Amino acid sequence: MRRETIRTVAGFLPLGLLVCVSPVWGQVLGGGLTPGGALPATGANPLADTTVTPGKALLFDLEARFAKATAEGGGQAFAEWFAEDGMTLGNGQAPVRGRAAIAKQATWLAKDYQLLWTPTDAAMSPAGDMGYTWGHYEGHSRDANGNPVVVAGRYLTIWRREPDGSWKVALDASSEEPAGAGDCCKLPPGD
Repeated sequence: MRRETIRTVAGFLPLGLLVCVSPVWGQVLGGGLTPGGALPATGANPLADTTVTPGKALLFDLEARFAKATAEGGGQAFAEWFAEDGMTLGNGQAPVRGRAAIAKQATWLAKDYQLLWTPTDAAMSPAGDMGYTWGHYEGHSRDANGNPVVVAGRYLTIWRREPDGSWKVALDASSEEPAGAGDCCKLPPGD
């Protein structure tokens, strides 16, 4: 779970031991930026795919705005994207239910911890009122000795259109990848 890492990192925050290692990494709709701001050297940009539907493009846009807000505003900005009844799920952790509970848990500051992610794919429901994205995330911080710490994994976000027309996160689940996972968790290139 992306937030499982946050819980670990948040334990260091009161000690003032963490510093930001990346000002704003963010993402480009489905393509992702490197810390220096350039497009990655490998991997196709999903928006270059002529079969991208308007629903998929909307979901990529939501993820881009969600990631940018989180990179700039930290944990509180992260929590604001959840529906009132939204939920987070993670490795061996109890579910966190509700935006207020998520905000209580997501206390990290952007200057201390950068949670970055890029969607790999997305799908919209036939009714256009729900969809999901999934992809890769990284958490960047520093340990007590000032050494960079990076945790990485896969995530799944389920989006829901609210009665007022806004889109909110209904469920966010994530799982850390084992160290040195390499290409074990990547999909083979499509035909």
